[in-house]
This record gives sequence, structure tokens and C-alpha cells, in this order.
Amino acid sequence: MGKIFYIMGKSSSGKDTIYSRLLQDSELGLSRIVLYTTRPMREGETEGKEYHFTDRDFYEKLQAMGKVIEARTYQTVYGPWTYFTADDGTLELKKNSYLGIGTLESYQGMREYYGEDKVVPVYVEVEDGERLKRAIRREEQQKVPKYEEMCRRFLADAEDFSEEKLRAADIRERFFNTELENCIKEIKNRIQKLQ
Repeated sequence: MGKIFYIMGKSSSGKDTIYSRLLQDSELGLSRIVLYTTRPMREGETEGKEYHFTDRDFYEKLQAMGKVIEARTYQTVYGPWTYFTADDGTLELKKNSYLGIGTLESYQGMREYYGEDKVVPVYVEVEDGERLKRAIRREEQQKVPKYEEMCRRFLADAEDFSEEKLRAADIRERFFNTELENCIKEIKNRIQKLQ
């Protein structure tokens, strides 16, 4: 029986890089969970890889059909952006283990839907000063940097991933991304022990 290993962490913690590297690791053999979002595609993103990029109408249609597992909407400086996971028939836990990525809130929704024994949290942590530097470097590479949105996300993360909320979600283990290769190795070892 497969498991869902669910990566989460504050913005610019390196979770996207870790996610990509773990997916590429043939020893782990993990399949990808692709979330949906109504936000615009960023430069360098590909439909169906990082997210399924969709619109509000499609989200509401899936919700009416009872196919939305979990969803969160953020009031950004560019309007509301919704991120959600849908039961679109692509997950087969009897055959495969999966790697997902999202927020603490989305992890809790997945755990509630699939069961505590099937969803394993992988919480990535980075010191806030280093995270802010990484976020600025990432925005500087965009054609149209969105610094206001970057700041909003940074501040919102302090609340979204507060110690209280981590405890309430039963997040006991943390993977410190001080040095990327070591962090990936630690996460890989953890996944292999549970497969």
C-alpha cells in the first residue's frame, strides 16, 4: 500500500527544489501530485508540472461535483488566488506512493481525506533571514517582480506556520534546509524507511 509524502514549508524554504529532486530520484519511485491553482503562471512554470493552471469557474464546477479535497484562497494584491487539490482520479495508493507539496492547511486536508496512516508530513525549515534573501533573489529574476506579494507571503507564513499550528497538525519532525544536499539526503532516508 502506497503513501503520500507531503512537503511543506514557508515560502523560499527550498521546498520546490527538494520536491523536484525527490521526484527525479528513481530509487524512491514517487509519483507526482499536481495541485490546481487559479493564480497566473510564473515565468518558467509549465502547465501540469508545478500546477494545473485553471480559473474560478473550473474550481467551482469541481467543488459542486464534490471533487475538491482541500482548498485555500489568498487575497493577494492581484486579487484572490485559489490553490486546491482535486480527486481527479489520478491517485492510486494501492499501486504507488506519491509526493505532494503544499501548505500546512492543505496537508491537513489531505490527511483528513486519505487518512493519517497514508499521509506523511515532510516539513522543511529555513532561518527567516536566509528565507527573505532567497525570496528577494527569486523575485529579482522575474520580468515583472512582485515585491509586494513577496512581502505579503513572507509575513503570512509566520502565521500560517506558527508553532501552535505545527503542533496542532502533529508535525513532529523538521528537515532543516541549511545545506540542500544534506536536507535532501535526510528526507530521502526518512521516505525509504516508511516505504
